Amino acid sequence: MVSKSSSRTVCILGGTGFVGRQIAGQLVQRGYSVRIPTRNRERARALLVLPGVELVTADVHDETVLLRLLAGADAAINLVGILNEKGHDGSGFRKVHVELVEKLVRACQENRVPHLLQMSALKANAESGPSHYLRSKGAGERTLKNLAGDDLRYTIFQPSVIFGPDDSFINRFANLLRILPVLPLARPKARFAPVFVADVADAFCAALKNHGAYDRTLQLYGPEDYSLQEIVVEIARILNLKRLIVGLPDILSRTQAWIFDYLIPGKIFTLDNYRSMAVASVGTENGLAALGLTATSMRVVVPRYLDGGDQQRLLSKFRRKRGR
Repeated sequence: MVSKSSSRTVCILGGTGFVGRQIAGQLVQRGYSVRIPTRNRERARALLVLPGVELVTADVHDETVLLRLLAGADAAINLVGILNEKGHDGSGFRKVHVELVEKLVRACQENRVPHLLQMSALKANAESGPSHYLRSKGAGERTLKNLAGDDLRYTIFQPSVIFGPDDSFINRFANLLRILPVLPLARPKARFAPVFVADVADAFCAALKNHGAYDRTLQLYGPEDYSLQEIVVEIARILNLKRLIVGLPDILSRTQAWIFDYLIPGKIFTLDNYRSMAVASVGTENGLAALGLTATSMRVVVPRYLDGGDQQRLLSKFRRKRGR
C-alpha cells in the first residue's frame, strides 16, 4: 500500500541503483518524500535509513502497478536503464528504454503527475546512434517528447559516463589493474567527459524546482574530457601501480568485444558497448551551468575514493562544501 505524505512526493524508478541512491539522499535533505519501487525489498533496505523514503515492492513494467505507484506523486524520475541485453537484436534495450517510457508517460498522465525527469545518454539518437543502446535511448527520448503533451512537462538528461564511489566504470578498471600486469584496452581512443554522480543528483534536484528546465534536454558532463587510455593510465597512477596498458587497434578491439560477448559469461564488454564507443561521449551544451551548477573534476574526486576511504563521507563532504 502506497502511503501519502504532506510534503512533495517524488517517485524514482531505478532509485535503488548507483545514481538513484544519490538522488534519493539529496531529495530527502531538501525535504521531499521519496517513493522507490523495487523487485527485491531486502536488497534495498539500506535506503530505509533515510527519513521520508518509502520502498514499494513492484514490477515497474506492469502498467497497472505503475498506475498505483504514481498515485499522489508530484514528480517522477526514470533512471531505469541497461548497458547490455540478453540477446543481440535490440529488443531488450527497447523494452527498457522505449516501452517502459511509454507506459510511464501514460501512468503520469492518468495520475496527473506534472513533471517527468528522464535519464538518457550523451549521443543518444534514434536514427543515427551506432549501437542498440544509443538508438534505444534516443527512441525513448522521442517517445517522451511525442506523448508528453501540455499536461506533462519533461526534462531529459544526457550524461557522459558517471563516476563516483561505487561506480562501475572507474572501479572496474581499478580492479582489473590491481590483478593484471598487462591490460589490453579496447577502443583506447574513445573519448569521455566523466561527470560526478553528486553533480548528476544535484541536476535532477535543481530541475524539479526550476521551470526553466521544463521541456528541455540537458547535457551533463565534466570539466575535462579524456581518451579511455588516459583515464586508465590515470587510475594506475592514483593506485601507484606500474602496469602495461596496451591500446588495441580497432580489429582487435572488436575481436575482444566479440569474445566477451559470446564466449565469456557476464557481458563485461560487448559488441554493442564497442559500437557505442564509436562516438565521443562529450557534450557541447553545458546543462549543469544552465541549472546554476559547477561540474566537479574527476582528478579531485577519484583519488579520494580509490584509496579506500569512507565513500559516503566523501559525498557528504562535497555536498557540504558546495552548500547543497
